Amino acid sequence: MALNTLSRPSTSEIAAWLVTAGVLLLILLLHLLPALLAGLLVFELVHVISPIVGRRLSNQRAKLIAVALLSFVVISLLILAAVGVVAFFRSDAGNLPGLFAKMAQIIEDSRKVLPPFIIDHLPPDAETFKQTAALWLRTHAAQLQLAGTEAGRLMAHILVGMIIGAMVALREVVPMEHYRPLARALVERIARLGLAFRRIVFAQVRIAALNASFTAIYLLVVLPLAGIHLPLTKTMIAVTFLLGLLPVVGNLLSNTVIVIVSLSQSLGVAIGSLVFLIVIHKLEYFLNARIVGSQIRARAWELLLAMLLMEAAFGLVGVVAAPIYYAYLKDELVARGLV
Repeated sequence: MALNTLSRPSTSEIAAWLVTAGVLLLILLLHLLPALLAGLLVFELVHVISPIVGRRLSNQRAKLIAVALLSFVVISLLILAAVGVVAFFRSDAGNLPGLFAKMAQIIEDSRKVLPPFIIDHLPPDAETFKQTAALWLRTHAAQLQLAGTEAGRLMAHILVGMIIGAMVALREVVPMEHYRPLARALVERIARLGLAFRRIVFAQVRIAALNASFTAIYLLVVLPLAGIHLPLTKTMIAVTFLLGLLPVVGNLLSNTVIVIVSLSQSLGVAIGSLVFLIVIHKLEYFLNARIVGSQIRARAWELLLAMLLMEAAFGLVGVVAAPIYYAYLKDELVARGLV
């Protein structure tokens, strides 16, 4: 091993590590993870595309303008993509409102198939259910108003994060030799964090695709072969893929939807769906760890331990952040020749 690999880090490198660690911790404590993810997404997209633009331009000022325009285009396309997804699920093709209406109807009609010990905990009729829901809404009106405010704040955080990601990508056009030592060290940390994010995102897309594929096989092949045809299968497959982009949590939500819709056929079909999803999809912890681990050269137990510790410290947000944070930490350790 080369001696300079284990050389003493400079003061600027130590300061950059401390600043980065403090910022990453504050992001979790202040619930700014969506802003970080949005910023990293824009940063990586611009970072991947900008070299193509840069090769065609020799003037530094022209490169800055080109990357600025590219950043604007990337942010605009991401916003349009988000709006398009929402519009798709509101349309007849996506039929997400129809899925929710169907689930509500299934829950209301489930008294015919559910065992008595579960029925005793359900409202006796639809009118009582509506009255209970209205009472809950009045009781929690303040919390719902706060939730609406938080949703608006979340969107603002995401937008600001995207703008910051674009600005950092724009700064990367400036040659590194023009930076002071601390600035250079911080840019290196940002680049490594962005690389970790890119690897995790590509891995998570693969996981979501696998989950959606398993779900499609079950809904479009296994159940029809058994003479069972569930409604809104295409919508459920699309929901499974999109929710699968969220580690663990999204998988649980999509599984819940499938089990409730399966209940429209019979309790046996619902139980069969639950068993299938437990056998296949509940392995996402290990699937996630294996696929992501192959991207960052980490063993499955390392990622599982990181996810467990982060979940215990920060809740479900920690589960989402754990692979990215651990990938960044592993990259720093490898760069120093420590692992």
